Amino acid sequence: MVRFRRFFTTLTVLLAGFALACPSPAADIRQELVEKSTLEQALRKGTLRIGMSTFVPWAMKDKTGNLVGFEIDVATRLAEDMGVKAQFVPTKWSGIIPALLTGKFDIIIGGMGIRPDRSIKVNFSIPYDYSGMSLVAHREKAAGYATLADFNREDVVIVARIGTTAATATKTFIPKATLRLFDDESQAIQELLNGRAHAFVTSKPTPAFLALKHADKLFLPLPDTFTREPIGFAIRKGDVDFLNYLDSWIRVVEAEGWLEQKRQYWFESREWETLIQ
Repeated sequence: MVRFRRFFTTLTVLLAGFALACPSPAADIRQELVEKSTLEQALRKGTLRIGMSTFVPWAMKDKTGNLVGFEIDVATRLAEDMGVKAQFVPTKWSGIIPALLTGKFDIIIGGMGIRPDRSIKVNFSIPYDYSGMSLVAHREKAAGYATLADFNREDVVIVARIGTTAATATKTFIPKATLRLFDDESQAIQELLNGRAHAFVTSKPTPAFLALKHADKLFLPLPDTFTREPIGFAIRKGDVDFLNYLDSWIRVVEAEGWLEQKRQYWFESREWETLIQ
């Protein structure tokens, strides 16, 4: 009996030692995931590559050709807090998710609305902003229009940007209207200014800015937005390490009041217009 106990004790010690010497497969997998995470790779390279597209006032070029806007401030602060350099990669909106998935950049920071169909392809952070759809209309073609119902007719032409939630919102809330889509926001706006469309649907506050800028041709038929959309960072799927960092960062800068200060500057003031005019 004593010999058996000694043998059992010795075997237990040997097995414990073997277990300590050999990391578990689970630990190996966790370490591998951390090393492959975008966060870790960005820290090693010293650069965070940011996919974005131009939307006034989210991201646009100032008079000197530099990028400015709400999303540019958010991306720059995020990179600074990570201790890396922000590298912006301008990309057409219609191809921005495929470009992320193929590794052209590390993250999309471009006012991207969180949607279930997009979540099939990418992972979203928690919201760092909320936006909503509104429309700006042509004074002559849409004279007297004051509700969404007024625009919900087959002979009404609505313009929007390809791949945006504006296109989805138009199909949902103004389904009878004829929807024409453009790659660039400037093309859609020009179509409206030329009188070839009744209205342009896009995120606030762009419709209000356009109505003020082109008061002789355009007007705001609706007093407010007709949707409310959460906006998040989009990254490649399965990168829980990076996603955890982004969620933590958003909670901190929101609690600081920094995000609200940026919203007030870019969406509720026109102080920034001197940067681009």
